[in-house]
Amino acid sequence: MDWKETDQRLIRRGELILDTESLKKHGKELKKMNEGRPGPKFKLANSYVELLAAVRYLYQMPYRQLEGFTRTLHRLVPDLPQGDYSGLMIRILSLPVDPYRGLKETSDPVSIAVDSTGIKAQKAGGWIERKHGKKKRYVKLHFAVNTETHEVVAMEISTDDVHDVKALPGLVEGVEGNVRVARVYGDWAYDSGDVYEFLGNRGI
Repeated sequence: MDWKETDQRLIRRGELILDTESLKKHGKELKKMNEGRPGPKFKLANSYVELLAAVRYLYQMPYRQLEGFTRTLHRLVPDLPQGDYSGLMIRILSLPVDPYRGLKETSDPVSIAVDSTGIKAQKAGGWIERKHGKKKRYVKLHFAVNTETHEVVAMEISTDDVHDVKALPGLVEGVEGNVRVARVYGDWAYDSGDVYEFLGNRGI
């Protein structure tokens, strides 16, 4: 693996998020969004709202503070309008979410690591457990991570009695809906003949 190129690729993602040149095109994008739109017009372009959503997520910024952030950006880039916290909340919550967009940016095959974790969903009281033998139940979250970028690229949810081996095909197929998988890493829970056969049949 070329770690230097990997580092540069991750760094370039930050450059895209804070690329003021793209923000200077805000007026053109906004004009196109409002063409033929009945009723109130948009005041913020979608690309600008996506940037603000990323800032809010990365810095755990409340919407009122985010409004202050838009004031600062307005001073730096006068073409960018200021936003109000209620309008920002509505626009951010209405953004279409595509967690696999990063995969679609490349056609290169990827390596993934798979694992699972239990999430507590229901806990019976101690007395009920002793009296009736009721078992604590969990849900399991199965996930696949791109080993190069550390992004979660596929997820499956199951009850706690589903073995990791059974969830693996869904994870791999989920990733391969966007990009080809070259290699899969997993712990001993995936050490099964069914797993090797499934991966071998797919050339992984």
